[in-house]
Amino acid sequence: IQWVVIGYSLAFGSDIGGFIGNLEYLGLNNVTMGPGPFSEAIPGLLFMVFQLVFAGLTMAIVTSGIAERVKLSAFIVFALLWTTLVYDPLAHWVWGGGWAAQFGALDFAGGTVVHISSGFAALALAIVIGKRAGFGQYVMEPNNIPLTILGAGLLWFGWFGFNAGSAIAADGLAANAFVTTNIAAAAGALAWMFASWVKGRPSSLGFVSGAIAGLVAITPAAGFVTPIAAILIGAVGGMFCYGIMLWRIRKGLDESLDAWAIHGMGGLWGALATGIFAVAAVNGASGLIEGNVHQFVANAAGALAAVVYAFVVTYVLAVVIDKTIGLRVTEEEEYVGLDISQHGERC
Repeated sequence: IQWVVIGYSLAFGSDIGGFIGNLEYLGLNNVTMGPGPFSEAIPGLLFMVFQLVFAGLTMAIVTSGIAERVKLSAFIVFALLWTTLVYDPLAHWVWGGGWAAQFGALDFAGGTVVHISSGFAALALAIVIGKRAGFGQYVMEPNNIPLTILGAGLLWFGWFGFNAGSAIAADGLAANAFVTTNIAAAAGALAWMFASWVKGRPSSLGFVSGAIAGLVAITPAAGFVTPIAAILIGAVGGMFCYGIMLWRIRKGLDESLDAWAIHGMGGLWGALATGIFAVAAVNGASGLIEGNVHQFVANAAGALAAVVYAFVVTYVLAVVIDKTIGLRVTEEEEYVGLDISQHGERC
C-alpha cells in the first residue's frame, strides 16, 4: 500500500536534489499500461509491480535480523517509516536518477539498494533491541533443517527472476545475469562449505548459507560481469560472509538470521566487486579490471553511503519507536513465543 500511494513516486519520480523523487507518480498517477521512462520494453505498471517486490523483499530481510523479539504493532510502524525514509531514497539514489546514478554507480539488481540497506538496518535494530532471552547460554539450533534446505532451493530458483528479470527484457543480458547468478551461488555454497570444513564438519546449513551469500554478492554484478568473474565473486562472498558470521558470534551479537553478515556484508562485497570486474563487452560498463578507476570509486562511494545512511537512520528510528511505543515484547511474551503472544496461534 505504501509503495502504491507514495513509495514508487519517491523512488522513481523526477529527481529532487539527487536525494529523492518528486510526487508525479503519487497514487500511481501517470503510471500507465504503456512503456515508462524506466521501462521502455514493458508497461510502466508492470515495472512498478516488479519494483514493489524488491521493496517488500528488502523489508523481509530486515525482519529476519530481529526474530522473536519485536511487537507486531511497533513493527508495523517501523516498516512504514523505514520503507519511506530509507528504502525509497536509496532506490532513488541508485535506480531513480539520484546522485549515485549520476556519479556512475552500478547496481544491476539490488546489491546496494536491497542487500546493503536491509543488512545494515538489521544490524542497527539488533543493537538497539538486544539479545534474545537465553542467547549465548545455549546453542540455538535451527528448528527444521529440511525446510531450511527447501526454502534455500526456492530462494535460489527465485533469484533468477530477481537478477535476470532486472534486464527488463528476455535477451542476452538476461541470459548473462541468469548464468552468472547460478554460478556465483554454487561457488558461494562450496566456499562456505570448505571454509567450515577447516574448522570442523561441513553442514547442509553452511552449504545453503554460502549459496545465499553467493547470490547476494552477484546481485549488483549479474548484468555487468562474465561467468568466470562470477566464480570469484561468489567464492569470495561465501568465505567473507562466513568469516563475518564467526566474528558476530564471538562478539555475542544476536542478529538472528545473519542478515548483516550475509546480506549487508555480502552486498558490500558485491558492490565493490562490480566496480572491479565489470567488462564493457557484457553491458557497456568497464570496471577496474579494464582500467576504469572511476567505476570502482563510484561503486565504493555509493555502497559506503548506503551503509552509513541505512544504519544511522534505522538506529534513530528504532530508538525513537522504542522510547515511545516500545519495540520489544515482554519477557513473558518472548518465553511463550510470538506466534501465541502476538498472533494467538501456534506455528
